[in-house]
Amino acid sequence: MSREVIVIGGGIAGITAASSLSESGSRVTLLEKEKYIGGHVKKWDRLFPSFRPANEVLDWAEKSMSSDIEVLKEATITSIKREGDKFTVYIQNDEPVTGKAIVLATGYELFDARKKEEYGYGIYDNVLTSADLEAIFREGKKIVTADGKTPRRVGIVHCVGSRDEKVGNLYCSKVCCVTGVKQAIEIKQVLPGTDVYGFYMDLRMFDRHFEELYFEAQQKWGINFIRGRVSECAENEDRSILIKTEDTLTGKPLKMTVDVLILLVGFIPSVETNKLASMLGLQTGDDGFLLSMDEHTQDNNTAIPGVFLTGALKGPTSIINSIADARSTALQVQVYLKSIG
Repeated sequence: MSREVIVIGGGIAGITAASSLSESGSRVTLLEKEKYIGGHVKKWDRLFPSFRPANEVLDWAEKSMSSDIEVLKEATITSIKREGDKFTVYIQNDEPVTGKAIVLATGYELFDARKKEEYGYGIYDNVLTSADLEAIFREGKKIVTADGKTPRRVGIVHCVGSRDEKVGNLYCSKVCCVTGVKQAIEIKQVLPGTDVYGFYMDLRMFDRHFEELYFEAQQKWGINFIRGRVSECAENEDRSILIKTEDTLTGKPLKMTVDVLILLVGFIPSVETNKLASMLGLQTGDDGFLLSMDEHTQDNNTAIPGVFLTGALKGPTSIINSIADARSTALQVQVYLKSIG
């Protein structure tokens, strides 16, 4: 099949880029390696800072896709070739998909919390990740301990896999702090008698209404935020979790037992992104995310004419910014297509 643009990745950025390009008159093929489109947004329950259902945003994105967009799911890319102004992307069984431009929108993966052994994920039954908790909310399940009891105390650890020299990720994942505040409030909404504690290095409430949400968490919901990185966790005989940390505001060491511990996992580059970068000869930064031609003036372009980037494959970003970035990418693709005639 021959199309003008091939969008690789069916998350919120890829869907938005494909829709914007189609609205501008381009014929688009969207390739997604999973059985479904929607990416990480499909796995979230409510979104910060307004607690809007994630399904609303995803439904809007999917409804904006015209029937003219060719969507190929479970599309495993085996190779990419270029001849003149035409790219050929080969998917499984060597089926070719051709186009004049490629938009990479392969997003991110979540940090594997098992790599932080000191927190006990995958070892202790009552240690969960923020993604695990989001699944509980989305599926309408109750927040309970491994033995089915309502937790009296819940701890939330920030910056798991981010800003951490030990695991090689020095960057901030941007959305973890506000996700932690959102989830803390959600816990209190369903378990008003449960005490919730957030352990943080710095709270980076960088966007509109984030700071207000943080104040609401403290003033309305009584959530306790403790400035100090958790150094170690251990399981007690009753399977509760003993936390060792330091309250850096008072300079005192601190031990606390919680019934459930939530780890706020950060973003890492996806395996798919690295594979495609190798195929196309694209550069990655020292953080592993893809580099654009110019971070200030040509952030959606690459050094390879006809290859464009959008969304979180360039680094951690929010849904709001991914949608805006995808629209910007679509505009740059249109400029390129006009230039080659």
